[in-house]
Amino acid sequence: MSLLAKIAEIENEMARTQRNKATAHHLGLLKARLAKLRRELITPKGGGGGGTGEGFDVAKTGDARIGFVGFPSVGKSTLLSNLAGVYSEVAAYEFTTLTTVPGVIRYKGAKIQLLDLPGIIEGAKDGKGRGRQVIAVARTCNLILIVLDVLKPLGHKKLIEHELEGFGIRLNKKPPNIGFKKKDKGGINFTATCAQSELDGETVKSILAEYKIHNADVTLRSDSTADDLIDVVEGNRVYIPCIYVLNKIDQISIEELDLIYKIPHCVPISAHHRWNFDDLLEKIWDYLHLVRIYTKPKGQLPDYTAPVVLPNGRTSVEDFCLKIHKNLIKEFKYALVWGSSVKHNPQKVGKDHVMEDEDVIQLVKK
Repeated sequence: MSLLAKIAEIENEMARTQRNKATAHHLGLLKARLAKLRRELITPKGGGGGGTGEGFDVAKTGDARIGFVGFPSVGKSTLLSNLAGVYSEVAAYEFTTLTTVPGVIRYKGAKIQLLDLPGIIEGAKDGKGRGRQVIAVARTCNLILIVLDVLKPLGHKKLIEHELEGFGIRLNKKPPNIGFKKKDKGGINFTATCAQSELDGETVKSILAEYKIHNADVTLRSDSTADDLIDVVEGNRVYIPCIYVLNKIDQISIEELDLIYKIPHCVPISAHHRWNFDDLLEKIWDYLHLVRIYTKPKGQLPDYTAPVVLPNGRTSVEDFCLKIHKNLIKEFKYALVWGSSVKHNPQKVGKDHVMEDEDVIQLVKK
């Protein structure tokens, strides 16, 4: 039986099974089996898997990478062309973009790479079309823009989310608050620090047994599901922020537009007329959480034209030095910092000091 047939069989059984306390255990097992089969599908045994295919190995450049994902003919290429001025072959027929097309925009001093990923079709996670390569690139993005046609139902949104989920991409979610540590002996040690609506000791043991794990410490620090536990055990999930871009708003009424604005993580635009691009760029900036640091040479004014851009969570003085040159940290003595991360301006700080957006820094070498 092929992998796809096995996956379909498990999905059918899950669809037939009523969800209640009595079946939670069985469903947990099925979900674990499904996750293992999907992993085999993404990374076929034998390692090779036929390469990634031409055009899917776009080098990562700039301070952040954004992937445009969507069904064919929703206006991704038009949006990319108008945002970046990159010529991506645009035509009024489906499937024009057959390889990833990179473009770059500069916004608030940051260099942001845009990738127009070929239209994802239903079944991409099962290896149909070129979905597998497309989603492999999507996993490397700092932000995903799901481009939807405002005239087509939001069913498209659900289908794309389902495809991405099947490839271990979690949109607008935080990693589950679960402690998991394998050990050599001692069995399964299960602790829950709060009430659980789905998982109990037996279900946890059976899910781990499916992975041939019989000795581990598991701590549930929030109300967790079987899917959460499987995500932690698999350990290959990526958590990526996502914005839903609803295109072609020139074809709907003002009342419909008001309704769209109530959808979370959503920006309505018209790529063709370049409507509402300011709103989109501002939201992109918010979701990327980039931090700009301005440099100040000794005895000179700060350079506000070319900030050093760091990703959120890696904004220490040491991170700043490494971004400029890896040898800089060896010559580092201390830094003077101006801005919201210090109590007085300037403040003398060490390499572990964490900086905030639009701080100014002057390095002093040994």
